[in-house]
Amino acid sequence: MKGAVVTAVDAVVPADREAELIEGFRLMAAGDSPEGLLRTELLRGQEGRWRIQTTWRDREAVIALRARGEGPAAMRLLDSVGATHTHTVFTVEESLDL
Repeated sequence: MKGAVVTAVDAVVPADREAELIEGFRLMAAGDSPEGLLRTELLRGQEGRWRIQTTWRDREAVIALRARGEGPAAMRLLDSVGATHTHTVFTVEESLDL
């Protein structure tokens, strides 16, 4: 998977909006997948912290999606539930599949 890209959108979600976040993620994941999307996960942390982590085939897939002008779906979802969020992009340098 070397060369893949992982985007991570971290947020603090108000407790009364968590069910809305989970349902919104399910709807987002059930929709049409953009070209190059390999995997996406909704992760729950402690103290209202959440992460939407998405693995892409390569950086070009991410650039092509952004060029469509829609903005990242994960950020739109978090905006819809009133969450403050940050966005980070990682390049996979090494991986281990067990």
